[in-house]
Amino acid sequence: MILLGASVSPFVRKVLVVAAEKGMKLDNRPINPSTSTDPLFLSISPFRKIPALVDGDFKVADSTAIITYFEALQPLPAVLPTAPRERARAIWFEEVADTILFPAGQRVFFNRVVAPKFLKRAGDLAAAQDAQDSLLPPVYGYLESAVPDGEFLVGNALSIADIAVASMLVNMTYCGAAPDAATYPKLAAFLGRMMARPCFAGALESDRAMLG
Repeated sequence: MILLGASVSPFVRKVLVVAAEKGMKLDNRPINPSTSTDPLFLSISPFRKIPALVDGDFKVADSTAIITYFEALQPLPAVLPTAPRERARAIWFEEVADTILFPAGQRVFFNRVVAPKFLKRAGDLAAAQDAQDSLLPPVYGYLESAVPDGEFLVGNALSIADIAVASMLVNMTYCGAAPDAATYPKLAAFLGRMMARPCFAGALESDRAMLG
């Protein structure tokens, strides 16, 4: 299977982590979705969403769609809980990560990392600081209140909830906006546990190579 998209994208990272947890092998090919002219990528993802997956004659884009496919192909170890309430909660946390945490943090990450590192131009540091000061604290505050005393966000096993939230928070560690342990002790500890898991190792190593 071929996965198009760079691990520094939290959506690509999410898929790489799920695949690693399931022991599935992927040929990960980094691309820039904004500028790519790769006909394969554009045929899979006409709206330039990453990641995009090729599995033989099957092609699909979007991290949630790909992870749902993986779960059907290889149910164990499961990343979608089987208990109805736990599954609903896991999907809720993925939605928070994808549609609330990501937009709040992306302004910080783009202006402090993407613009200077990949676009070779200065980022808007004032906009980044404003997002860090105004957009991230409400999300971090919610997540701090939602992290249970146990190891995982939902139930007693790793799920898409943990992987999605941690994948977004990893990018915040790259731009000086990670949850502070003094203010958000449970959330910071959760992120540390997730980043230490073997399933995150490959994606984090790829990030380090890309970010230098």
